[in-house]
Amino acid sequence: MNELLQATFSAVNIIPTALLAFVLLYWLAVIFGLLDLDFFDVDVEPEVDADGVSAVSWLNNVLAFFNLGKVPFMVFLTFLALPFWVLSILANHYLNDGYTLLGWLYLIPSFVAALFVAKFLTMPFVRVFAAMEKEHESAANVIGQICTVTLPASGYELGQAAVKTTGAPLLLNVRTTQGSAVQKGETALVLEYNAENKFYLIEPYQTI
Repeated sequence: MNELLQATFSAVNIIPTALLAFVLLYWLAVIFGLLDLDFFDVDVEPEVDADGVSAVSWLNNVLAFFNLGKVPFMVFLTFLALPFWVLSILANHYLNDGYTLLGWLYLIPSFVAALFVAKFLTMPFVRVFAAMEKEHESAANVIGQICTVTLPASGYELGQAAVKTTGAPLLLNVRTTQGSAVQKGETALVLEYNAENKFYLIEPYQTI
């Protein structure tokens, strides 16, 4: 145990150790509500050249290959930091006789190998976050749409309303603006989404 602690805080392993410590502190901050999951998020967006043709830069291609942009940055960094730390510890334990410069050189192949490990470990999460993003986009698309009330709602009482889509109707938890109420079968306009309490704010709307 003492040998592992010494290796962890040795000069040759201090960079992966610092990265791992940063990740652990971040998740503690998320658990205690001090930071959001997407606080350090990275967007991988296509660039548009002078001719208006969409082209993705070489760097964005690399980031996308390793699933950055498909999963939150800190999720990827978490799966990168741990194998990077483990590989650095093992490389210096078995292949280094105490040479600091050699230990720093080992960081390069350890980091590259950890990138591929992180890509493999994050692959199951790509579909999860893609589904979450699709759900978020669907929710954003209902703002400004007309809904039909299925359960009565008011400014104090939570109800439900349905918005027509190309598939099955989308059911929303709703409340009305203050001073108004809607009954089952009436129509209303979706104004905004309250992310904190997870409901949509609507107001009565009479269709012709």
